[in-house]
Amino acid sequence: MKITLKDGSVKQYEGAMSVIDIAKDISEGLARMACAGELNGEVVDLRTVVSEDAQLNILTFNDEAGKAAYRHTTSHVLAQAVKRLHPEAKLAIGPSIDTGFYYDFDCPSFDRAALDALEAEMKKIIKEGAELERFTLPRAEAIKLMEERDEPYKVRLILDLPEDAELSFYRQGDFVDLCAGPHLMSTKNIKAIKLISSSGAYWRGSEKNKMLTRIYGTAFTKNADLDEYLAYLEDIKKRDHNKLGREMELFTTVDVIGQGLPLLMPKGTKMIQTLQRWIEDLEDNEWGYVRTKTPLMAKSDLYKISGHWDHYKEGMFVLGDEEKDKEVFALRPMTCPFQYYVYKASQKSYRDLPIRYGETSTLFRNEDSGEMHGLTRVRQFTISEGHLIVRPDQMVEEFKGCLALAKYCLTTLGLQDDVTYHLSKWDPDNREKYIGEPEVWEQTEQHIRDVLTELGIPFVEDVGEAAFYGPKVDINTKNVYGKEDTMITIQWDALLAEQFDMYYIDQNGNKVRPYIIHRTSMGCYERTLAWLIEKYAGNFPTWLCPEQVRVLPISDKYNDYADKVLAELRKNGILATVDSRAEKIGFKIRETRLAHVPYMLVVGQKEEEEGVVAVRSRYLGDEGKKQLSDFISAVCEEIRTKEIRKVEVSE
Repeated sequence: MKITLKDGSVKQYEGAMSVIDIAKDISEGLARMACAGELNGEVVDLRTVVSEDAQLNILTFNDEAGKAAYRHTTSHVLAQAVKRLHPEAKLAIGPSIDTGFYYDFDCPSFDRAALDALEAEMKKIIKEGAELERFTLPRAEAIKLMEERDEPYKVRLILDLPEDAELSFYRQGDFVDLCAGPHLMSTKNIKAIKLISSSGAYWRGSEKNKMLTRIYGTAFTKNADLDEYLAYLEDIKKRDHNKLGREMELFTTVDVIGQGLPLLMPKGTKMIQTLQRWIEDLEDNEWGYVRTKTPLMAKSDLYKISGHWDHYKEGMFVLGDEEKDKEVFALRPMTCPFQYYVYKASQKSYRDLPIRYGETSTLFRNEDSGEMHGLTRVRQFTISEGHLIVRPDQMVEEFKGCLALAKYCLTTLGLQDDVTYHLSKWDPDNREKYIGEPEVWEQTEQHIRDVLTELGIPFVEDVGEAAFYGPKVDINTKNVYGKEDTMITIQWDALLAEQFDMYYIDQNGNKVRPYIIHRTSMGCYERTLAWLIEKYAGNFPTWLCPEQVRVLPISDKYNDYADKVLAELRKNGILATVDSRAEKIGFKIRETRLAHVPYMLVVGQKEEEEGVVAVRSRYLGDEGKKQLSDFISAVCEEIRTKEIRKVEVSE
């Protein structure tokens, strides 16, 4: 038997050998670090027996799949600890995730003291060093085993698996869990662990199911790496928009108003207003868009024409009952059908195209309550929405233009390095989810693939993520906790013009169906604000700050001069305030820093006599005295160019 290793070298063996034994033959040190194997491109358990020629890579914690196996094993250690200290708890699922692992239990929630107790028990289990033993059972025996151990969620998982599925289990000491693996050979190989938090999670992610208790944790091979990660967690807690955005009084939520319906406070509203004015002027003045304003709701008839009623009704807020009411309305989850009727209001020639409609659209989507989070997942939101009605021969160039506009917006906001591009495709095995014929989908997906390749944009392909009427490019980013959401979407639509009988007159006088691009330039304003909070930890570029300059009189005697300075700042369009409280100047400076104001102007006797201001900034600290006109010119230029300056001074 010939085993070809990652470096191209070949090992020969007389008979079958397990992956772990091959690792030992290569190096005892490698075997100690081994977490899983990659056999002919497939991740396998270390216990897997190789009996014929194959390519094999021994995976360690440095490999993503190896890291996943290491942390998955740690989740089993957590489950064992929970069963020891809380034997009444029922096991659900416990996978590895990018940042560590979690396990769901049907039991009361855990506070920090309880998590610390579980962590101590986990360390005992690790020290015991139990070997992990893999075994399989026929379906009936597997169900019987889990019933005997009073694990109803495991029974449900077994029943949902195909009847011919291999049902594998892992045993470590007195603990047994249904699991496909792979896993480490022994618990003693786990070195550094930490339980992070406990929260609620619906069984299988559906609010229709019971709320379980989820415990998050992480694991590393070195304590130093764990300490570094915990320090990182402390940093991202400070950046979490759900926390920082409230502390900065940008937004709030109220139970009696409803989940997923945030209230933007004056400062947050000012930021959204700044973004909106920028986007609208950018689209209209530089990218050739014309603006529409359409209703927030429509009769069900409109959504039946578009196909949303059949394909998206569960995600809509429906007003009325079709069986009882003469007319049934729904709050709009998108603007496209409305803008189609703007297009259809007059006959169009081929010379009129492309037409680029833009709208600052408030939309409504009935998200599951378990999905709600701050400003990133809400039920009412506003987007920089647009629809381009184009001739088929214009489609590729206009699609490129939409990508260029999106990249420009991301670059201006300083978010361009934090995103990934996805070609979201249809799922041919789920035909009822989509309209149109397979060949149309294949052609349009290939067009997008070609555009991304030509532009040199790296991308991944996601099956089943397309809209029901066409494939799209999703530009995604992650929040501070690693949760990925879509920021900007650009969709290729060759189908809905037929649904709405949209056409233009070509040069031969014939009616021709246009193509449509559905797109956002910046995306959802609320979600963008959330990412900006986390990206900059509240230290926004000056042009986005709801308060750009704060004037600080040293005492009440200089309030009049401070007001004159304020008036001059505001006359030049700078968002400024005066802190005229009877507080010491040191206190005022600290308060201004905590409020994330980029500039403060200290004024006292000397400043008033000389007609200057003493400038302090988060960029350079104490910048000394300056003529007010010079300061205003510099700040206005920074705002005009939307400069992103590096913060040098600690808040």
